[in-house]
Amino acid sequence: MITIEETVDLSSSIYDDAITLRKEVFVLEQQVPIELELESEEKCIHFVLYENKEPLATVRLFPKSNGLYKVQRMAVKHEARKKGFGRDIMIYVEEFVKRNNGTELVLGAQTHAIPFYQRLGYETFGDEYLDAGIQHFDMKKLV
Repeated sequence: MITIEETVDLSSSIYDDAITLRKEVFVLEQQVPIELELESEEKCIHFVLYENKEPLATVRLFPKSNGLYKVQRMAVKHEARKKGFGRDIMIYVEEFVKRNNGTELVLGAQTHAIPFYQRLGYETFGDEYLDAGIQHFDMKKLV
């Protein structure tokens, strides 16, 4: 059974699960320094997708202004990739934004992930840039 939980409580088990996934994907797999990975946590809404209570995907939302939200730290556990969990959590986040009167989502996509976000309706804008040593493009979507 798939469930998606959300929290702003940094002492919750949901947040702990999000951090565990992010450390596994970004810090261990992609060699992102921990101090870059863990920043502005208290300003964000954290989401975790569970399958049979096992955390498999995470994303966080950074509320900006005037209905704009920034999608950050989207990660799927290595062995759970290519099974639709990334799409599922992104669709959930979009619905959350709509319910909270959001109008636009922006994100910084690792270049290899651009086709994934394009399938969800995001469009690139601006120039390619380096973030934490990884090539990115900014993307946006109206909701």
